[in-house]
Amino acid sequence: MIKLYDGRAPAYGIVARTLHWLTVLLIAVQFVIGWTMPDVHKDTQPVGLIAWHLGVGSALIAVMVLRVVWRLTHQPAPDDLPPLLGFASRVTHFLLYVCLLLVPLLGWINASSRGWQVRLASVVPYPSLSPTGSPFGHAMGDVHGILAWVLFALIVMHVLAALFHRFILKDHVMQRMAPGAGPSRDAARDS
Repeated sequence: MIKLYDGRAPAYGIVARTLHWLTVLLIAVQFVIGWTMPDVHKDTQPVGLIAWHLGVGSALIAVMVLRVVWRLTHQPAPDDLPPLLGFASRVTHFLLYVCLLLVPLLGWINASSRGWQVRLASVVPYPSLSPTGSPFGHAMGDVHGILAWVLFALIVMHVLAALFHRFILKDHVMQRMAPGAGPSRDAARDS
């Protein structure tokens, strides 16, 4: 039997929820590190908080690749939102995915232009995406910083929308992604 939260839409599967909350954790840690690490200059070395920023960013890239693959191969159950809310939801989620991929990718390009090695879990090396000293790669560092603020704004909108659903509409859309939510429509396929 499928547990329905609002009589219409079942929860996301365990894999989708796990990847979502892992992304939330990595992004939260990444923003804290990004706001507290020293500014990056020409001769800055990737140590301390900067090394942590690179490490968390490399993990975020890996998780986001998994999320995109999962999302492309496992469509979520329809949410039965009114047309305008459904459109806003799809646009916001699309922009979140774009920024969640683009921001760390641009950071990786910038790190490559500085001659820094980006490694997943400090072990698996990622290839260099720009030559050392590349003006393009250095410029992508500035774009990385700007888009990080765009990502932050999208996250705030996403959280506010979830709270709007929970406390104003009371439609239980937020509970679809909650840890420990019931099974999805395609529970056997999703887990």
